Amino acid sequence: MIQGLQMLWGVVLLVVITVGQTCAAEAIDIRLHSGTPLEERGREQLRRLLRTYDLHRWLFTRDILIQSGVIPHSHPVLTLNTRYLVDDTAELATFVHEQLHWFLTDHVERAKTNAALTELRVLYPTVPTAAPEGDPLGERSTYLHLIVCHLELQAVTAILGEQSARQQMERWTHYTWVYRTVLTETERIGELLRRHGIVVPEQPRETE
Repeated sequence: MIQGLQMLWGVVLLVVITVGQTCAAEAIDIRLHSGTPLEERGREQLRRLLRTYDLHRWLFTRDILIQSGVIPHSHPVLTLNTRYLVDDTAELATFVHEQLHWFLTDHVERAKTNAALTELRVLYPTVPTAAPEGDPLGERSTYLHLIVCHLELQAVTAILGEQSARQQMERWTHYTWVYRTVLTETERIGELLRRHGIVVPEQPRETE
């Protein structure tokens, strides 16, 4: 009897997760910049990832643009390129990274972010501001990416496991100082962000 109930609950849980992932895929509006075959493949890849993994917790904008040849960016519209069509892990990490920029801008009080950045400046007085180690947009953006990339590590760990997440972070050829610092100072940066209330909620949320 108990074994039968456990099996039933397992089936119910699987159905709930599957329905949730399907809804997540349907909730995302994925547009193409030029409608090329590469961009079509990019859209299908992202749809498949949304069906495969439960990404509700990491979705903060539902408007996505696929555009070949651009650097992925979050604003004003989250834009992905077609570079990682045969690398699901890299595509997933990139997508989550850009979503987390939206989390910071739309779901974290600016005062909390500024307080965290001030403390990061004390911990790391000198940061690179040139590619590939830092962000060419400037010092503030490099510090900001310490936050975003730490959250990215947390997200990909939750989705794929710590080993896969850390391996992907080590593979990146951009923001290399940032990722290296996040990987070696994970607990230190994590504690700082928690203290300032920069934490992605545990419960999945619906996109607006």
